[in-house]
Amino acid sequence: MKPSPLMKRSLIAVFSLLISGPALASDAPDPFAATLAGIDTIFADYAVDNHIPGAVYGIVVDGRLAHVRGLGVQELESKRPVTPETLFRIASMSKAFTALTILQLRDEGKLGLDALAETYIPEMRGWKYPTRDAPRIRVRDLLNHTAGLVTDDPWGDRQTPMPEAEFSALLRAGVPFNSPPGTRMEYSNLGYALLGRIITNVSGRPYADTIGKSLLQPLGMASTGFVIDAMPRARRALGYRWEDDAWSMEPGMAHGAFGAMGGIQTSANDYAKWVAYLLSAWPPRDGADAGPARRATVRELAQGSNFPRVRQRLGQSGATACRQASTYGMGMWVAADCDLGLTLGHGGGYPGYGSYVLLLPEYGIGIFALANRTYAGPYGAVWDAAVALGKAGLLKRRPVPVEADLAAAYGSVALIYQQGDVAAGAGRLAMNFLLDRDAAGWRGHLAALRKKVGECDTAAPLTATGALAGEFTWRCARGRVAGNLLLTPTLPPRIQAISLSAKNP
Repeated sequence: MKPSPLMKRSLIAVFSLLISGPALASDAPDPFAATLAGIDTIFADYAVDNHIPGAVYGIVVDGRLAHVRGLGVQELESKRPVTPETLFRIASMSKAFTALTILQLRDEGKLGLDALAETYIPEMRGWKYPTRDAPRIRVRDLLNHTAGLVTDDPWGDRQTPMPEAEFSALLRAGVPFNSPPGTRMEYSNLGYALLGRIITNVSGRPYADTIGKSLLQPLGMASTGFVIDAMPRARRALGYRWEDDAWSMEPGMAHGAFGAMGGIQTSANDYAKWVAYLLSAWPPRDGADAGPARRATVRELAQGSNFPRVRQRLGQSGATACRQASTYGMGMWVAADCDLGLTLGHGGGYPGYGSYVLLLPEYGIGIFALANRTYAGPYGAVWDAAVALGKAGLLKRRPVPVEADLAAAYGSVALIYQQGDVAAGAGRLAMNFLLDRDAAGWRGHLAALRKKVGECDTAAPLTATGALAGEFTWRCARGRVAGNLLLTPTLPPRIQAISLSAKNP
């Protein structure tokens, strides 16, 4: 689907709100349209290079699907083009729905994350653990993939239609462990199938019905579900495998006991509602908390286990980018990226399908792609699109509000610099302040700094990094000053530290 002029204008308008400073002159190049064109090329190249029959990708900005485009066809025989309403299986991107439903049930007092999983799945009670001192599996271990179960993508991807009775028999027989629980992170589809069984047993309703009632219906995701035949074939992207230089159709899999690990079918328009909802949990704030889950509960998806790993960023920029610190949260991989900040991402690999989603919660932006080729892996294109937005200056962190105590303390910092003496802020200094550097030392430091840079514009805005901390840059007669301000954990807050230094060119 070619993006309409209105759609492009919508993204430009939304991104314009993220850019501070004067408006661009009318004859200046449009960086937004150029960036969109570059992102369209990224995904077009991905589809061609990876023999993708059809794909759709979208960019969500501040709660709306600001850019969406379909590529190729949803079915080779009819050649029906992919549209934002085309339905794809999203495989393991389903895990976030499972994880958030577990957290909702926790909020309702129906289960505990640190309770033993066998509390809610009686068939697990006879399991033989790998060592005598191994702890038994908790619900939290299943969420974080720290239950000691072996990585099972090739096997697990084919288990979606397993009947519940067969799953019960498998559990009663016990399973082998790859490591003792709680000693490492190892991705497990079986673990999320167990979470699906917990949801069924605790809620008193089948897993798919519970997800529908607790998340899909409240979010208006009417085209999303687990029973693929419930929607017309004319809307569905059929799954294909590329093998021996040709496409062959993958058989569709019905919903079953493993649906909790990867069974959702959705469209770009519907999935964008889910992305927008997750992103709406950031930043923490006052005000109405409409749900369906509390914002604080959604943010728990980013809380991982204590088994971080270092990895290269996905995509073409990864080879030269800073390495990421990454761990598995709850239904999401969580990573700290030196350019993109906090990221939550997850892929979906499945017979006939491949998908990826990346959330940038500090910016209110999410990018996702869905494709109908086995293990299509659009993760590289999604990350490259995020990097392209960053390079174009379209990623602006949502500002942290400057609280009254912090603003007042910043005013004292300005007076201290102007007067060249910390005595100007005496009423706001904490007891440690002059113990760490005495008044004479501060006078010397301030005099040397003023001699170097001269008078400064101390009315420059403070950027809060929290309610009790902030950073700032002053423009001065002969340079700039970089500063940091830190308050105490007391009532009222006092200034415990100030940093002022000439900023390097």
